[in-house]
Amino acid sequence: MSLKNIRLEVMQTIEKEIDSFMDKYLIPPEKIWQPTDFLPNSQEETFFDEVHQIREEAKELGYDFWVVLVGDTITEEALPTYESWLMDVEGVDQHGKNGWSKWIRHWTGEENRHGDVLNKYLYLSGRVDMREIEITTQHLINDGFDIGTANDPYRNFVYTSFQELATNISHNRVGKLAKKQGNKLLSKMCNVIAGDEMRHHLAYREFVKTILSYDPSEMMLAFEDMMRKKIVMPAQFVRESGETIGTAFENFSNAAQRLGVYTTHDYIDIMRKLISYWEIDKLNDLTAKAEKARDYVMKLPDRMARIAERVAIPEDITKFKWVEANGML
Repeated sequence: MSLKNIRLEVMQTIEKEIDSFMDKYLIPPEKIWQPTDFLPNSQEETFFDEVHQIREEAKELGYDFWVVLVGDTITEEALPTYESWLMDVEGVDQHGKNGWSKWIRHWTGEENRHGDVLNKYLYLSGRVDMREIEITTQHLINDGFDIGTANDPYRNFVYTSFQELATNISHNRVGKLAKKQGNKLLSKMCNVIAGDEMRHHLAYREFVKTILSYDPSEMMLAFEDMMRKKIVMPAQFVRESGETIGTAFENFSNAAQRLGVYTTHDYIDIMRKLISYWEIDKLNDLTAKAEKARDYVMKLPDRMARIAERVAIPEDITKFKWVEANGML
């Protein structure tokens, strides 16, 4: 049987249990939080007072903070790209509406709320240039992305396991910074988003763990391949108006590292967590090639940690059109 057919068989086997995964890791629309649970209600007389409070509290947040919050929002707003990518994964049949396409649609429905609530908060805050943000978001959707997985489910699930935890960390840290500055509303919003990301991470890492029980060698090789390529962020191609693809990403990442929102050490820590949860050191019956892959992955976190100690983060704040227009520098 070809590798493609084996993957398809594994995906079909796991699909039989997809409803139980959805019950455990996703929440129905009527029960989950919605953006209006946190934002001022425009039907209430208190609407303008609440907007005024948002604008006053927003003044306490620094330049790098706004760059990171805008970058996180744009990343969430590029959701159409992520859904279309996952719908193309081997074993996902959106036309036949199989269990996997059902999972992706419901996952997308939950993720869609994140960009929605953050976008509206940014608009009400009065601290950013919304038109520049909207142009960047449109560029990011237009440009698409390439996360190095092709349509292989094994590689895609490694990526989503990693990326969902990374976004959990980022939103959680932004929430803590907001709370420290007395912005309880934004802190709550970021915390509930982080909670969603954690649930999604737990689901995707479970998919990988299940695949390891059926096809350990190929799953191990997929894990190694993704670690060699490195997990690229969904916003790797982000750019501002008039700029070329990817020009803004490095500066956005530097701002996140300066704030301690998401760092190289977080990347390494996620890697360690996945290696531990998937019990990579205990896998049995691996092929010789998969054994070499395991050796590489097991040694990689320590190797990256040594390199990370020598990397300096630029301290100079970069001007972004998203924020610069409001004279915050």
